[in-house]
Amino acid sequence: MTQKISERITVNPKQCGGRPGVRGMRIRVTDVLDLYAAGLTSEQILEEMPDLELEDLQACLQYASRKLNHAVLVAV
Repeated sequence: MTQKISERITVNPKQCGGRPGVRGMRIRVTDVLDLYAAGLTSEQILEEMPDLELEDLQACLQYASRKLNHAVLVAV
């Protein structure tokens, strides 16, 4: 990936309810993930959302992976 995730995935409290989006656009990370979950390929997503770039899609997947990959501490 040529850019950092933070350059592709942005959070603006005044946009999309403060949810993570792509490059300041009103396209949320979850919008992209939902399209993947619905079975669309990267090429199909790019056709559906021509403002996106392949690197945006990769950043969305990487962002989601990093958000889910955190330790959970359990008090015993």
